Amino acid sequence: MTSTSAPAHPHIDRGLTRARRDFRAWRRTRPFWAGLLVLLAAAPIIYFPYFNLSLGGLSVAMSTTAGAGSLVIGLTLIVLGALLWFQPIIRILAGCVAVFLGVLSLPISNFGGFLAGTLLAATGGLLALAWGPVDAHPADKAESTEGPSPTVGPEGGPGNE
Repeated sequence: MTSTSAPAHPHIDRGLTRARRDFRAWRRTRPFWAGLLVLLAAAPIIYFPYFNLSLGGLSVAMSTTAGAGSLVIGLTLIVLGALLWFQPIIRILAGCVAVFLGVLSLPISNFGGFLAGTLLAATGGLLALAWGPVDAHPADKAESTEGPSPTVGPEGGPGNE
């Protein structure tokens, strides 16, 4: 291949590569993994109170009176997970509420979805609390902090220049 037949822009991203790069850029600007874990925590909390298992002619029903409470907790966790993705500014509130609901699901929803939902909600909530936005312009911040430092005289006060 000669230089005349080579494409002008050989490194243009197309299709899946560009979508992956855009998703990675979007994911890094929000507490993505915290939101994902909080969303996943809702599944066992909602599912197990309504779980029915058939073993031959024997039907084992896990339905309890806590079904409505489990549904409310699970739907709230779904909303919190989506809010962590699309409104990262509320990460502190959403993280605290997710941890609280995960612990609250222990007595309400079959031990928090047999501890799976509780652990996922607590981990996601704590990740949301720990996440912080990345500084957009770290070079500007470094330049603003680097300035002439005041000189200190022998008596501990400002020196004479």
